[in-house]
Amino acid sequence: MSDRADHILDEVRKYHQDRQDDRGFVPGVTEIWPSGAVLDEEDRAALVEAALNLRIAAGTSSRTFESAFARVMKRRKAHLTNSGSSANLLALSALTSPALGDRRLRPGDEVITVAAGFPTTVNPILQNGLVPVFVDIELRTYNTTVERVEKAIGPRTRAIMMAHTLGNPFDAAEVARLAEDRELLLVEDTCDAVGSTHRGRLAGTFGDFATVSFYPAHHLTMGEGGCVLTSNLALARIVESMRDWGRDCWCEPGESNTCRKRFGYQMGTLPDGYDHKYIFSHVGYNLKSTDLQAALGLSQLGKLDEFSAVRRRNWRRLREGLADVPWLVLPEATPDSDPSWFGFVITVDPGAPFRRAELVDFLESRKIGTRRLFAGNLVRHPAYAEREFRVSGDLTNSDIVTEHTFWVGVYPALTEEMIDYVISSVTEFVGSHR
Repeated sequence: MSDRADHILDEVRKYHQDRQDDRGFVPGVTEIWPSGAVLDEEDRAALVEAALNLRIAAGTSSRTFESAFARVMKRRKAHLTNSGSSANLLALSALTSPALGDRRLRPGDEVITVAAGFPTTVNPILQNGLVPVFVDIELRTYNTTVERVEKAIGPRTRAIMMAHTLGNPFDAAEVARLAEDRELLLVEDTCDAVGSTHRGRLAGTFGDFATVSFYPAHHLTMGEGGCVLTSNLALARIVESMRDWGRDCWCEPGESNTCRKRFGYQMGTLPDGYDHKYIFSHVGYNLKSTDLQAALGLSQLGKLDEFSAVRRRNWRRLREGLADVPWLVLPEATPDSDPSWFGFVITVDPGAPFRRAELVDFLESRKIGTRRLFAGNLVRHPAYAEREFRVSGDLTNSDIVTEHTFWVGVYPALTEEMIDYVISSVTEFVGSHR
């Protein structure tokens, strides 16, 4: 960087400091958001530096982030995408690639998933002509069990794709064992669970693929963005192709002839010597991110341990503070897990003398933000009314979640004072109904 650019970045940092709100927390006035980005002066400077260099497409910063994030997540390869939803689409679509031979997923094959979740974990199944098989969850962990997954396996079941709910890992070790035993492919949606561990291993290291989101609500943010991770190099190559228009070429932008035989290929029924940069081996998309996003991601990545520690601390404070409040079903970590929590989920006992909506309205009136457990029971949404799917067992708990469940925030911008205000507000409301 030039002296002039260094001066600009110093001024950007000062600008950031000048814009900080130092009024402190005012109960009932200050918004307590359920989630959000935590951005400091170095994040702002990283974005401006990338803009000064006019790094407007995927380039050096993107490749640097991919390598660094793969190391953090303990996978061999990471591919940035423009969103976590695109990461899910790419991961599952890659499993339909003809390059996988007999292992590829074909239209009509079944993929086991949970009914109580976020739609973009399920939508890629439908978008690839596959059939979702919905299973129920457990209350308190809000994940399914390996027993439910095993019972859902049918003659056409070929894969499992599900998320670690609100940062709480599902029993990934046992699900991965089952998948291996039954020759099923496994995709871990890790968008809410970066930094969570199960049996001492990071969530996202058990499956064929892991996916991550960098939307502002998540553990790290790029504004928009996502990532597909794998340790299978053949799968990584398929993801890269599908992300980059479906091309067969692997040259980075601005490069040519990396393979040293750009005009030496004959593929499909194309003429011999057709330019490899324009040979397409998959039906793909352009789902790349940009270097501006990656620059912010690199700045955020160094804060991951700190962010995770605060999430865990805030969750524990809520759990301890609400432990003796009646009529609330409080969350629990999956056995042998240490979640980097995305949120603190509460289910109002159906027999309580108040409804979830009443408690939520009370909290919202005090500027305490709440969210539903995403879609609740997806089967009940109009988007899936005319879609083909199968339900294994009943969805009793998914229906309970739809009617009685919500969550509040634990993200790193929330102070202990804010968390204590949430605790006192919930306690006050419930106490008024005794």
